[in-house]
Amino acid sequence: MTDTIPNPESEGPSGGWGSVKSIARILGDDKPSPMVLEELARQNKPGGVMCVSCAWPKPANYHPFEFCENGAKATISDLTSARCTPGFWSDHTVQSLRGWKDYDLEQTGRLTHPLRYDEASDRYVEVSWDQAFDDIGQTLKSLPRESVVFYSSGHAGLEASYLYALLARTYGNNNLPQSSNMCHETTSVGLQKVIGSPVGTVVWEDLEKADAFFFFGQNPGSNSPRFLHPLQEAKKRGAKIVTFNPVVEQGLVSFVNPQSPVDMLTGRETQISDEYLQVKAGGDIAAILGLCKVVVEADDAAVSTGAARVLDIAFIDEHTVGLESFIDLVRSTDWSVIEKESGLTETAIRGAGELYIQAERVIGVYGMGLTQHSQGALNVAMVVNLLLLRGNIGREGAGCCPVRGHSNVQGQRTVGIAEKAKLIPMDKLKALFDFDPPTEDGVTIVDAVKGMMSGQIKATISLGGNLVRAVPDQKAMEEAWASQDLTVVVSTKLNRSHLFPGKKAYILPCLSRLERDEQASGPQSVTTEDSFSHISGSVGKRTPASKHLKSELAIVTSIAKATVAPNPKLKWDEWTADYSLVRDLIEATYPDQFGAYNERMFEPSGFYRGNSAHDRVWKTEEKKAVFTTPKQLNALSFDDAEGRLRLITMRSNDQFNTTIYGYSDRFRGIEGTRDVLLMCREDIRSAGLSEGQEVKLVSDFNDGVRRELAGLKVREHNLPRGTIGAYYPEANVLIAIDHHDELSKTPASKAVPVRIEA
Repeated sequence: MTDTIPNPESEGPSGGWGSVKSIARILGDDKPSPMVLEELARQNKPGGVMCVSCAWPKPANYHPFEFCENGAKATISDLTSARCTPGFWSDHTVQSLRGWKDYDLEQTGRLTHPLRYDEASDRYVEVSWDQAFDDIGQTLKSLPRESVVFYSSGHAGLEASYLYALLARTYGNNNLPQSSNMCHETTSVGLQKVIGSPVGTVVWEDLEKADAFFFFGQNPGSNSPRFLHPLQEAKKRGAKIVTFNPVVEQGLVSFVNPQSPVDMLTGRETQISDEYLQVKAGGDIAAILGLCKVVVEADDAAVSTGAARVLDIAFIDEHTVGLESFIDLVRSTDWSVIEKESGLTETAIRGAGELYIQAERVIGVYGMGLTQHSQGALNVAMVVNLLLLRGNIGREGAGCCPVRGHSNVQGQRTVGIAEKAKLIPMDKLKALFDFDPPTEDGVTIVDAVKGMMSGQIKATISLGGNLVRAVPDQKAMEEAWASQDLTVVVSTKLNRSHLFPGKKAYILPCLSRLERDEQASGPQSVTTEDSFSHISGSVGKRTPASKHLKSELAIVTSIAKATVAPNPKLKWDEWTADYSLVRDLIEATYPDQFGAYNERMFEPSGFYRGNSAHDRVWKTEEKKAVFTTPKQLNALSFDDAEGRLRLITMRSNDQFNTTIYGYSDRFRGIEGTRDVLLMCREDIRSAGLSEGQEVKLVSDFNDGVRRELAGLKVREHNLPRGTIGAYYPEANVLIAIDHHDELSKTPASKAVPVRIEA
């Protein structure tokens, strides 16, 4: 590999003045409250507010400005001066808004009043909160319990999330799919199977002691920029960083630290990755097997000469099972097969493998580039295999580090938003609230969407999010969503899910986490869980965007009061008045993880709820960590064929999930548009295309359904042969709802079989 990674598309390193200019542009577009700077100064600090964007942890020893470009954009967006009042609908019908872009809907501003869809006028009209809750409750009570879905986006705090799960179960089902179903459910299922913990094993202190970081399909530059600070510190102390990613992501190439006056004034860059291997989409299993092969060959050589072992045999013997079968496959797999499946050379993989061997303590980092595949759980298991070979789980400076997206997506699962009944302490719920919780598993997102399409799901309550836009098979989903008897979306702004109302439809506007939440007992605070399993409190200070807004928790309890049969143990009003009482309930339900909850919620780095695998306690069926022998060497459910390409759905620098802040993707050199198809030069030539040519992508899933995305312009980009890229969520229309990870049903959005039509 070369010393530097060429990325000719990028306008410069991550961080630096590029980030400052990007934030300034959003400030100009959204014209937020003058207090936005004060709010950013409080972000991710004790007594402040946890970022409303990603779930990256806050350090105990924080920087003066503990926010990143993405966090700033999310904060500015929440504090925009624009308002979407009921008067907006005087000039716009729902049908007319379907032609608007996601960005245009975002720019209408904060919702101010509860709204009901009026079919006769094809508009939303203002409705009182009491009328809305009464109608929602009456409709839910009339429906079969199994036909209602309670979806959550990953934003709501732990308090509202706990009560939301309680609402669903007292209503009568476990239909609690969540946004992790679309991104990191593969982690929850995959890691649970092999190390007995559904979340990552590292804590902040491990970042400071690691000798190497191995990245797989994760992009900190756009998705978790605050990660770049500990990576820069790691480089200064001599740690190595190795990246496997089909896309050259600028955040893993170079970084100018906005916190450093010297870096900003001189433009001094930190080179992040020592080795950058552009694995082809779906090729990570083979690539990681190659790394393991380097380790095993080195260990075999050590055994033959009597040198010190490369494998951590003491750890393996005490803590793992399954090594023999895995090593047999490693030894018997020829390098030519590894090269073919990974798209990488033996030389490149050997170079990365040597860095792994030389490092005493390694952290394996991954993101949706691994989880969103048909064999995503196998991808995750392969990362664990690599770490287990040298004892890199359950000790300082080492571990497994999946990086979560939404700010409380992990925490919502922790406190009960889960469709699998076995994950919930039903006995404690029964004792606390004197009811019989349902024991049947609920639906995943995939099951829910298919249920809507078949007519079995008749109502969906959505606690945040933009589910219609986020899921596969968008066109079919739009029709299915609108065919329901009831759709309710708790939101801060308009999005496309509002534009396909059910037979009855409500938009319920809520407070932002940044805003002051006044209840009967006074100002309230909420808590969230970060990617490292730490719980932190947030205190909203800003004046609400409208006096008509309710908190997420108050909306949940109001729906519950209108829907669930009265029960003296269900004290919805008391819990709304004082959120600390809800935290007491969470502690009573999960005492091992939430002891002294109210007392500890504002600790500088948050309080740690613990992780069994971090302590080398393996809660697997085998009671040990498990080596997995892969059944195939790619993460695909389809074979290569003439003209078939592997599409990666990608996020731009100017978006967060389905929220589009603008049309600037400076790291890829794309400005003013999202209608692009990224291809390498060789693929453009072999397809007989030219730069700037307009093309259409069509699904090649072979299920008889025509799926297409037209109006894309070809753009040359640094990608492996056979791997192409287009933006999420626009490209979701090409993904079949049945194209998902085998174990978790997470949509396989990172290797979608498609063809190009000129």
